[in-house]
Amino acid sequence: MGVSNTLKASILLTFFFSSLSIFAQGQKFRVTLDAGHGGKDFGAVYHGHIEKNIALGVVQKVGKILDGTPGFDVVYTRKTDVFIELVERANIANRADSHIFVSIHCNANKNTAAEGTETYVMGMNKNASNLEAAKRENSVITLEKDYKQKYEGYDPSSPETMIGVELMQEEFLDNSITLASKIQDMFVRSLSKKSRGVKQAPFMVLHKAYMPRVLIEMGFISNPKDGAFLDSEEGQEDMAKAIANAIIGYKKEYFGSGNYDPANERPSQRISDTPVTQSPTPVAVPERNVPERNVPEPAVAENPSGSVVFKIQISASGTKLATTPSNFKGLSGVSVQSFGGKYKYYYGDTSDYQAARQKLSEAKTKGFPSAYVVAFRNGQQISLDEALKK
Repeated sequence: MGVSNTLKASILLTFFFSSLSIFAQGQKFRVTLDAGHGGKDFGAVYHGHIEKNIALGVVQKVGKILDGTPGFDVVYTRKTDVFIELVERANIANRADSHIFVSIHCNANKNTAAEGTETYVMGMNKNASNLEAAKRENSVITLEKDYKQKYEGYDPSSPETMIGVELMQEEFLDNSITLASKIQDMFVRSLSKKSRGVKQAPFMVLHKAYMPRVLIEMGFISNPKDGAFLDSEEGQEDMAKAIANAIIGYKKEYFGSGNYDPANERPSQRISDTPVTQSPTPVAVPERNVPERNVPEPAVAENPSGSVVFKIQISASGTKLATTPSNFKGLSGVSVQSFGGKYKYYYGDTSDYQAARQKLSEAKTKGFPSAYVVAFRNGQQISLDEALKK
């Protein structure tokens, strides 16, 4: 007896919707979550609080929230108490073709009064405290077998030995800064945490991940109050919600609320040697600002002589705003330029680096504490190292 037309149609519809489901799963925004340390690497240990356990607890909770959010797919570098080599953590994210990589840690300091959260992006920065943080986290490579050969003589006590050329090829810096900014902002707004800012440092775990990536220091377990909070179920739930909400906000800003998977934007398809400026974080423009109406977009000045022009980047946003002083805390002479659907706002325009530093001071005084100097030659952004070469 033949199969009825109704049954055939039912089978076809079931197959069709199953195929759509599989297709949709392949289009999800993929996040690799990395719980710092693990196994024989305990991380920081203070007052009975163990970094590897806290990091894993928070990562599992962040993953649970994202797994329950439509449009997300979560990859873990570790889901149990195991030791994973630093480069392998990055390789897990690369093989998964993840859109972002988030490494979660706890801070520590001999000064037990130290407190607050900070989020790092990959970069070389001479700030002593940033380098100390990198040295502490990078020292784990000494637990790896044949680390001297594997890391080509890299000395974890001297992050400056990392290959400078590769540091200047940070294609994903802007997006990393945006993600880090959202995380720090969420810690402040939802948890009233003290923000120590978005910083740059040469973390080995970020070095080889080819996508926007950040390393979060959730607080100081050396601080009795912070440590007790981070080692509690409630504290880990609160931190996880803040981190997850920041990631969700980042996805919405850059990729919308639906699924996302254009091949030309996947990390494995976008590894290139595009140089960008090493910098601290820009500040998002407050929502109360007025959207632009028919205001011409000032272009970045081009100098036919090939000399360098310095500007102060004060913010970056997905919204185009009128460059009136009222939108930028009273700063006049603000210009804007579009970069791939994102708008960057600049203050000042000078060929004198010292004058640019003065403009930077003015911008910070006006309420843009994370503003920074950028350089252009013939309308193209170049690194400050290149700009300041004699």
